[in-house]
Amino acid sequence: MSLLNLSRIRRFTAAGMLVLGLTTFFAQRLSSADAADGETAVLVSKIIPQFHLSRRSIDDEVSGALLDSFIKDLDPQKLYFLDSDIQEFQKYRTQLDDELKEGNVAFAYKLFEVYKERLTRQMGVANEWVEKEHDFTIDEELETDPKKVTWAKSTEELDDRWRRRVKHDLLLFKLNAEEAAKDPEAEKDEADDIDPRVRLHKRYRNTLLTVNQYGTGEQLEMYLTALASVFDPHSSYMSPQSWEDFEIQMRLSLDGIGAALRGDDGYTVVASIVPGGAASDDGRLKVKDKIIGVGQAEGEIVDIYEMKLSEVVRMIRGPRGTIVRLQVKSDKDGKIKIIQLTRKKIELKESEVKGEIIEAADRVGRPGRVGVISLPSFYRDFAGASGGAANFKSAGADVAKVLGQFAREQVDVVIIDLRNNGGGALTEAVEISGQFIDRGPVVQVKEPSGYVRILNDEESGVMYNGPLVVICNRLSASASEIFAGVIKDYRRGIIIGDTTTHGKGTVQNLMDVSPRQPFRLITPSDRGKLKLTIQQFYRVQGDSTQNRGVRSDIVLPSLIDHWDLGESFLDNALPFDKIRSAKYSQVSSVNPQVVSALQKNSETRVSQDKDFQRIERAVSRYLERKTRTKISLNAETVRKEREEDEKANKEDKIDEEEEEKDPDAEDPIFPENFYNNEAINIALDYVAALKGNLTVSN
Repeated sequence: MSLLNLSRIRRFTAAGMLVLGLTTFFAQRLSSADAADGETAVLVSKIIPQFHLSRRSIDDEVSGALLDSFIKDLDPQKLYFLDSDIQEFQKYRTQLDDELKEGNVAFAYKLFEVYKERLTRQMGVANEWVEKEHDFTIDEELETDPKKVTWAKSTEELDDRWRRRVKHDLLLFKLNAEEAAKDPEAEKDEADDIDPRVRLHKRYRNTLLTVNQYGTGEQLEMYLTALASVFDPHSSYMSPQSWEDFEIQMRLSLDGIGAALRGDDGYTVVASIVPGGAASDDGRLKVKDKIIGVGQAEGEIVDIYEMKLSEVVRMIRGPRGTIVRLQVKSDKDGKIKIIQLTRKKIELKESEVKGEIIEAADRVGRPGRVGVISLPSFYRDFAGASGGAANFKSAGADVAKVLGQFAREQVDVVIIDLRNNGGGALTEAVEISGQFIDRGPVVQVKEPSGYVRILNDEESGVMYNGPLVVICNRLSASASEIFAGVIKDYRRGIIIGDTTTHGKGTVQNLMDVSPRQPFRLITPSDRGKLKLTIQQFYRVQGDSTQNRGVRSDIVLPSLIDHWDLGESFLDNALPFDKIRSAKYSQVSSVNPQVVSALQKNSETRVSQDKDFQRIERAVSRYLERKTRTKISLNAETVRKEREEDEKANKEDKIDEEEEEKDPDAEDPIFPENFYNNEAINIALDYVAALKGNLTVSN
C-alpha cells in the first residue's frame, strides 16, 4: 500500500536548445554510467521482476513502455521534443532493458540533456513571444489535450504552439485587469500589480532554473521510477534524499527551524512559519523574507542564491539542539541581517489526527452531540516502532485518544472524516478498524503466488460501538478504503460522500536497494528505496477495492466526484479482481431499510438547499465543457464566456454572506458549511433510525 501516494514526477514544463543534433549526441553516449548509479540500476532491475505482484519480466516490451513513460514524464504536453527527436529515441526502444541489467543508464542522462537543451530553446522562444504584440480579435484556439496533438514536425510548428500558449496567458492577464478595473475595491493579489510580461518572464526563468538544477541523482530517480511505473502506477524508486523526506511525512516530525520554504526566481523565500518551531519562538524571521545565505554554528555563511531548494532545506535541517545561521533579506525594508536559531523538534500538527465535539443544536438546530475525527493519513513512525520507542507517532494511537475523550463526554454519534486521505500504513488501517469491530478479519491480502493471507483484529472489544458515519471522496485511497470497506462490510456504519473512493487496492512494500551481504564488514552505501507493489488487498466479502473503490451509501453532490480522479484513470493500473469471502460476523447497525430512509431524508434536504443546488449547477456546467479541449484565443469570445460564468456565479451566490476570518485563529476541524452540516444531519438521522424514531420525508 502506498504510505503516502508519491506522484510520478511530472513537474516539468519545459524544453531545450537545439545546439547538437540527436544523432551526434547519441553517438557520443557513454557505454556505462557512474559505477554507483549503474549498480543501483542493476539491483532495481533484479528486485522488480522478483518481487512485483505481476512477476513480469523486464523485457523488450517493458523497454518500450519505459521509453514512452520517461518521455511522457518529461514532456507530457508535447511542447519540447520534435517528432525527429522521438524517432531518434525509438532506436533504443528494445535496448533499454538489456542496458539496465548491465548497469548502463547513460540513455537516461543523455535524453535528459536533450530535454534540457530543447527546454532552453523553447523558454527563449516563449520570452520572445512575450515581448511581441498579439491580435486578440483573430479566431484561433489552443488545444489542451495532448492526446489530440502530434509531435511537432518542425521548430516552426513548435514555436507556434508556444505563441498560442503565451497569447493565452496574456489574454487572461488582460481580461483579469479589465475585471479589476470595474471593481477597484475588490481584493487583489500582490502579483496583480506586476506587469504581465514581467510575470511571464519570471515564470519561464523559474522553469529553466528548476530543470537545470536537476542533478544525475534526480534524473536517475525519474528514470527508475518510470521503469517501476510501467508495472503499476504506485511503484516507484526513491533516492536517499526522497526517502528522508518520506520518513518525515510518516513520523510527522523533523528537526529544524520550523519554516516552510519555496523557490522564487532564484531566491529561497519563507512561505510559512510553523507554530512552536524555532523560527516562531524567535520571532525575527517573517513570511516573504528571502534567505540568501546559510551557515552552521561555525564557519562561513554559504551564498544560496540560485541553489536548488532541496539542498537549501538540507543545509537548514539538522539535529535538534544545534545552531544554524541564516542571512536574511527582510521583505519589509530590504535590510540584511543574520538570524541565529537553535534547531528543535518540530511536530507537523496539521497532518495529525484531530477531534472535536459539535453541539448539533448550534449548527443544524437539532439536539445531539457529534464527535468528529479528522484523519488526514494513516501515519506511523516506522523507525520509532521498530526501535521500541515509547509513544512513537501512530494514527491508531491518536484515534484511540480522541475516542477516549468522546467516551468520557458521551457523544451520540461519531463522524470519521477521510476526505483527501491518500492512505498510509497497513498496520494502522488494521488497528483503527479494530477500534470499531470486536475481533475478526479486517482485510485479505493476496501474495504473488496466489496465497491469500487474512489480517485480523486480534483484540476483543471495541473503543466505540455507537452510531458511526464515515465521509469519503475520490481522493480517499488505499488504507482509507480498507477502513471504509470494513465499516461497510460489517454493517458497522454509514459511508457518505462521493459516489466511490479512489480505487487503490494494492499493497506496496519499501525495499532497500543496497545489496545484502551478511559477511560484509563495510556497510554498503545507501542506494535508496524501491516502493514496489507486492500484494493486492481485498475486502472481507471478497471484492478488491482496485479500480472500483468503496461505494457510498449516501452520495452528496460534489464537483470533484465528476473529475477524472481515481485508479481507473491512471496509466498501467491493475484490473479489478475478486476472491472468496472471509468468515466474519456482521452487526445490525445498518440494513437496507435504514439506508433507504437516510437517503430519502438527505435527498429532500439537498434538493431544498441553495448551496447544494449551486453545486449541482456547477456540475452541469462542468460536464457541458468537459469534452471541450480547445480554448479560444479571441478576447471577445472569452469575455462572453466569462460574463456567462460570472452571471451564473452571481445567481448561485445570492444571499450568501462572507464571514470575517480571524487570521490568527486555527482552522476549524470540521468547518461550518452546507456539506458538513448535511453530514451532521445524516448522522443525527442515523441515531434516530437506530432508536426507531426516524421520520422519513415523503
